Amino acid sequence: MEWSNRAACLTAEPEVFFPIGSGGGALDEVSAAKIICAACGVLTECRDYALRTRQPFGVWGGLDEEQRRAIWAGRSAPAFAR
Repeated sequence: MEWSNRAACLTAEPEVFFPIGSGGGALDEVSAAKIICAACGVLTECRDYALRTRQPFGVWGGLDEEQRRAIWAGRSAPAFAR
């Protein structure tokens, strides 16, 4: 995971990427995390890692938990950062 040393999230608060709950403030944190991901130079590597290792929680590579579950189930994920 050498790519993780170059991730934009290294300087962000972890709570932004792993919010508690699914509404209100948690949605704001997920949105903030996705903005950070969108500007990250290792977004693709992070996303691939999260999908390959089936990370169940948090925002990884611009994908939230629901989007990853949709991909694993073979459905189209809702719009996500590319």
